[in-house]
Amino acid sequence: MKENFRDRVFDVKDGPGFTSLSIELFNYQYANNPVYRSFVDYLGKDPGSVKELVEIPFMPVEFFRDHTVITGEIRVEMIFESSGTAGMITAKHFITDLRVYEESFLRGFRSFYGDPGRYIIAALLPSYTERAGSSLVYMADRLIKETGHKLSGFYKEDITDFIRKARNWRNRGRKAMIIGVSFALLDLAESSGPDLKGFTVMETGGMKGRRREITREELHSALTSKLRLKAVHSEYGMTELLSQAYSKGKGLFRCPPWMKIILRDPQDPLSMIREPGKTGGINVIDLANINSCSFIATSDLGRISADGSFEVLGRFDNSDIRGCNLMVE
Repeated sequence: MKENFRDRVFDVKDGPGFTSLSIELFNYQYANNPVYRSFVDYLGKDPGSVKELVEIPFMPVEFFRDHTVITGEIRVEMIFESSGTAGMITAKHFITDLRVYEESFLRGFRSFYGDPGRYIIAALLPSYTERAGSSLVYMADRLIKETGHKLSGFYKEDITDFIRKARNWRNRGRKAMIIGVSFALLDLAESSGPDLKGFTVMETGGMKGRRREITREELHSALTSKLRLKAVHSEYGMTELLSQAYSKGKGLFRCPPWMKIILRDPQDPLSMIREPGKTGGINVIDLANINSCSFIATSDLGRISADGSFEVLGRFDNSDIRGCNLMVE
């Protein structure tokens, strides 16, 4: 059953096929995930009554902080853990099949940006690289390896040398990308303000305790001005998910085919918003979360446009989630 889902998740298309597979996976996780089943039962939801995506119960993301969320009796290969300040209870995502995560982020990257082998990638992820269990570092490390280029890697203060050499490689047909947390990109912009015209700069969200909070719009305005960029790209992901949405500018995100955003009413978390343009809590369907929980109610506020893209507008609280609109400057 597990392998059957893995084969089908990444071939799913939007529409009836996505709905059908989501409901099938919902029933599988209800039957084989004790934590999720207890949550669904607590709501008094009859699994047999679920026929639409909006009828699926979305488990609060905070459950990953207090429970071991695993579907089935499967050996854990790795534990991804969220970042947090001292004394904070962090979320843990128990990964039972790293191949699913790798396939998800590699397919997702290729669908938005093409073959990573055409890139030179620098990762600016200080503090993330200094701790174990970061899903972001795991993804960046694999993408760096996929480039097959000696210039690709994790950088700190020596990013200037990367920028200079990457310009030369761009003349030979390579694309240059810098993936970084918001405070590190702001440090770069304010310290030297290099001309990154022609580079792809992707921010992955902020981190607490480094700078005062600013909005994504303020962050991108500062970066585009100081780094001479047309737009700043973004990644929306979190420890509790195995898939990422991407924005190529203006904070408008799109999901890969196996991921979907549904908004819930902020005043009634069990009621879903169907009309575009309204603000609500972000619920995520991540079909790649086969062996944990694919239906997550995040602590983010968002808005979905008529064309299917979505914005992240802020947080309900101070929960530690990467990719939200309130950045740490």
